[in-house]
Amino acid sequence: MPEQPSVILPPSSVLDAFGVRGTPEPLTGGQGRSVRVGGAVLKPAEGTEGESEWAASLLEGLPRGDGFRVPRPLRSAAGAGVVDGWTAAEFMEGRSGPGGRWPDVVAVGRAFHAAVRDRPRPDFLDRRTHPWAVADRVAWGEQEGDVVAELAEPFERLLSLRRPVEAVAQLVHGDLAGNVLFAPGRVPVVIDFSPYWRPPLYAEAVIIADGLLWYEPGPGHLVGGGGDPRWRQMLIRALIFRLVALSGLVDPSWRAGEKEAARFLAATEAVERGTYEGRARRL
Repeated sequence: MPEQPSVILPPSSVLDAFGVRGTPEPLTGGQGRSVRVGGAVLKPAEGTEGESEWAASLLEGLPRGDGFRVPRPLRSAAGAGVVDGWTAAEFMEGRSGPGGRWPDVVAVGRAFHAAVRDRPRPDFLDRRTHPWAVADRVAWGEQEGDVVAELAEPFERLLSLRRPVEAVAQLVHGDLAGNVLFAPGRVPVVIDFSPYWRPPLYAEAVIIADGLLWYEPGPGHLVGGGGDPRWRQMLIRALIFRLVALSGLVDPSWRAGEKEAARFLAATEAVERGTYEGRARRL
């Protein structure tokens, strides 16, 4: 994967606005942009200020304890969820998954998606142009996309496997694999909400695709999908999504192309045959 950017620390004016005290400590995981300050986690706002305010309002209204929890968004004294480009939320203890707990991550995702099933589609999804948004549209055949030369072969193979599929779309978290926190005796925590408008089965496939590509031990195909006949097509789209996004994130000095191409080729063969020979696992 491309190197993570250096962490930018929030200014004291932002800490004061959110009413938090302490020395900012960078947190690992995600995109490497979050910092802990006392009992709060701060990170740069995603997308526009309106998108971040929307996310804060949505998370504030979600139930707690029904198979998952979410960190409570913090607001300034004026009621703002974004201050000078920063958001804040309560810090919640836990070790980020999956840590081999693939069935648990999938179960948390299903609970989260059940809770947001009736939420309306936000308009800002149509305006997003970051690499993940573009990759999502390419995965679903809504636009064409280019990839770096090193990833061209797995990309073409995955496109050749893609077929039309029907499924009801809704609001989903499109990046759950490393964004569920587990703590002994506590309900798991969903963090870093990445909103997309896709079938929940596809969001589940992204979890498994991430596992096949970048985690040890990897999951089996049957961890997700629940026997749904559309599962293979969802996995194909999930792999296209990750491949195109990765291609859009790399810079000309990237030197990991062959290694990443091998990962995607192995995962593609896993989808084709139901085995993952790269890790000698029967799925």
